[in-house]
Amino acid sequence: MMETTRQIAKHFRDVHFGGNWTSVNLKDTLADISWQQAVTKVHNLNTIAVLVFHVNYYVSAMLKVLQGTPLKAHDKYSFDLPPLTSEAAWEELVAKTLTEAEQMAVLIEQLDDEQLGKDFADAKYGSYHRNLLGVTEHTHYHLGQIAVIKKMLNEK
Repeated sequence: MMETTRQIAKHFRDVHFGGNWTSVNLKDTLADISWQQAVTKVHNLNTIAVLVFHVNYYVSAMLKVLQGTPLKAHDKYSFDLPPLTSEAAWEELVAKTLTEAEQMAVLIEQLDDEQLGKDFADAKYGSYHRNLLGVTEHTHYHLGQIAVIKKMLNEK
C-alpha cells in the first residue's frame, strides 16, 4: 500500500510546482526574479539565492538517501552558497532545485507506506514520515520568506 506516501509526495510536489492550499509555490515565485534581485541583501535577511540554496540543500541530501546513498549533510553548511556571479548561475541554481524536487517526489511516491515508520538514515533523525513532512514544511517556511523579500525588492 502506498496511499500515504503518494499524499506526501503530492504535498512536496505542490509546494514546489503549485496546487497547494496556499496557492503559492517555489517555481512561480522564482520565475520572474532576476539574478541581481536574487543576490540583493535586504536589511539583515538572507538573500533569495541563499534561501533557495538552503531549501535545496536539504532536498538534495534527502534525495541521495532515497537513492540509496548515506546521508551526508550538516546544518552548518546549509547556507554556504558559493557566490552567484551571473544570470546563468542563478538559473542553474533554480533549475537544480526544481529538478531535484521532482526527482524526490517521484521517489517518495514509490515508497511503501511501511517505510514511513522506519528510521531515516539514522535513529537520531527520526522516521521517514517525520523527515518527509519536515522537508515540505521547511520549504513552505522559506518560500514565505522568499515571497516577502521579493515584495520588498519590488517596492524599491
